[in-house]
Amino acid sequence: MSSEYLLAIDNGTQSVRAILFDLQGHIVAKSQVHLDAYFSAEPGWAEHGVDEYWQALCTACQRLWAQSAIPRSAVRGVVVTTQRGTVVNLDREGKPLRPAIVWLDQRRTNNVPALHPLWRAAFKLARVENTVDFFLGEAEANWIKAHQPEIWERTDKFLLLSGYLNYRLGGEFIDSIGSQVAYIPFDYKGLRWAPSWDWKWQALAIERRMLPELVPPGTVMGKVTAEAADETGIPAGTPLIAAAADKACEVIGAGCLEPHIGCLSYGTTATINTTSRKYVEVTPFIPPYPAAVPGAYSTEVQIFRGYWMVNWFKEQFGLHEKMRAAEEGVAPEELFDDLVNAVPPGAMGLMLQPYWTPGIKQPGPEAKGAVIGFGDVHNRAHLYRAILEGLAYALREGKEKIEKRSGVPITSLRVSGGGSQSDAAMQLTADIFGLPTARPHVYETSGLGAAINAAVGVGLHRDFDTAIGAMTRVGKVFEPKPDHRATYDALYSRVYKKMYARLGPLYQQIQEITGYPKLS
Repeated sequence: MSSEYLLAIDNGTQSVRAILFDLQGHIVAKSQVHLDAYFSAEPGWAEHGVDEYWQALCTACQRLWAQSAIPRSAVRGVVVTTQRGTVVNLDREGKPLRPAIVWLDQRRTNNVPALHPLWRAAFKLARVENTVDFFLGEAEANWIKAHQPEIWERTDKFLLLSGYLNYRLGGEFIDSIGSQVAYIPFDYKGLRWAPSWDWKWQALAIERRMLPELVPPGTVMGKVTAEAADETGIPAGTPLIAAAADKACEVIGAGCLEPHIGCLSYGTTATINTTSRKYVEVTPFIPPYPAAVPGAYSTEVQIFRGYWMVNWFKEQFGLHEKMRAAEEGVAPEELFDDLVNAVPPGAMGLMLQPYWTPGIKQPGPEAKGAVIGFGDVHNRAHLYRAILEGLAYALREGKEKIEKRSGVPITSLRVSGGGSQSDAAMQLTADIFGLPTARPHVYETSGLGAAINAAVGVGLHRDFDTAIGAMTRVGKVFEPKPDHRATYDALYSRVYKKMYARLGPLYQQIQEITGYPKLS
């Protein structure tokens, strides 16, 4: 039994988990506290109490100590990974001024800062005016300044959720470079705050004094304070190490350190990522995000409402499986897999395009989800399989974009997130991509990726290559089935890839007639 452990705190959208890992990447103890759902004062808004995040973290830690035989003194470091893009306003005393705006929030403002005419001319020449305008309107800081000016006037610090939790643990305003994914003045190529001349300082209401100090992933940021120790039970003085955002941590937690390995995340947002030392914009003017290893980038294509759709289906149409699972004492996922397996590949012609939430370019701001091919043979099992297949088609399209822009073929896949626990979802993913598709040895890959940062930061593994080699490995591997692959290749190339171009004009008409989704 190991005598040295790492505490990873993973604050996701739906829960906060406190997980103890050993140096081989095994989970030795875990506790989970479910979060209350975000609240919406207006349609499309998403907010959450700031202190509730901290209290959930404290509760998760205290429950961990209560149920684990591991002595707290054996914890060599603590590390935090969080959902991306959730922002917090603090006053001069470090107290929240308003609820956090959660990454799912869709509000926009037209009252935005003016850009210098030279920047405007440059963006027009580069044909990215609409992308820049989208950035200005979506930025939470601009909305708060325009619609809650008294709050903005009192804002001393504007932090991501990761920065807030690190502040509560360590008492300093310091955060990881790897966590900076939001509408903020960050230089994604230089992996630092943008230089003073950068257009983002004009585009955003944010001032440099409002932002935390940034350090690379795997850096010791400080130590757990006595006050935080009292609330969490983590021993005072425990090193606090910089990690990265949850998606970036998932990538290295799944062992995806090389650009030829694609990491699929079947979470609330579904993504495909690769890790690269080369700066590659998969979509022009949309930057790659910081990786969970220093000096690297995480190329990414995302489906904003990814496996959220799976949960939506289960809530709307899955009561029968939930009740049966409770009666039979089995996991509901087993019965949902039975639904998928009752339907042949291709769902008898039912095709789904998973653009439930608008995008920036592909899909654009007018986009909507679509299901085509309904017939009298179709039932909810066909719809469920079509959802899983539609997500995989969209991520395969993302894979091809990454390959085209990077010049590196993706030859194998690792899948993490809630959807990775479904054998049916794993198999159809292998079939649609035509690649061996592996499930990592642990489900908690974002927590494991954070623990890898901690292991390197406190010197328990000498570098990231060593830590990833020691702490990650492949679990079950799903090989593509040739007959299924042939069906999916035909549906993907001859139907799916043509859907958005042909439906796009209709989405535009729907938006103009109904006013939804709001474009400004």
